[in-house]
Amino acid sequence: LADNQTVNPEVPLESVNSLMDKSHSPLTFFPLPDGVWLALGLAVVMTVVLRSSVFGRYVFAIGSNEDTARLCGIRVNANKIAIYALAGAFFGLAGVMQFSRLTQGDPSVAIGLELQIIAAVVIGGASLSGGAGSIPGSVIGAFMMACLANGSGIKDWPNYMQEIIIGVVIILAVGMDKIEPMLQRILRRGK
Repeated sequence: LADNQTVNPEVPLESVNSLMDKSHSPLTFFPLPDGVWLALGLAVVMTVVLRSSVFGRYVFAIGSNEDTARLCGIRVNANKIAIYALAGAFFGLAGVMQFSRLTQGDPSVAIGLELQIIAAVVIGGASLSGGAGSIPGSVIGAFMMACLANGSGIKDWPNYMQEIIIGVVIILAVGMDKIEPMLQRILRRGK
């Protein structure tokens, strides 16, 4: 759309620009930007939806084993469309929040963050093979990754060292994801 160019609006949208500004936050005792409150509120809503609704059960069933979900009578294709539409809405909101933070649109601003996002979700307890995970776990994983990145910056470690640390964290998280089911099977046999 932007032909790979940075977009900077002539007239800044005050409501969008204040999303990530702490000074506009109505809560003075715990001053976080409005965008953070919005993200936390949506995380709570989606946690309730995933844990307490039929749609949430379908999401986990499809993520765990699509063929079995289909055999159980779940309309897999319709639910996948709903899942991707919901994800697209959240991606759009994330783009607006990033625009609010930078006050400009840049299509190359988050290139290379995919690995950190996957690491945050896996650290939060999501399984790479699907069907397991939670939104609070992902939020905690993202917080841990942010602390890791911030601590690396404070220690003034070079970028390659930060990427090595993130890679080691991902390997450990994926290893635990694969080892945990084996340990559970061994413990069940021992009983």
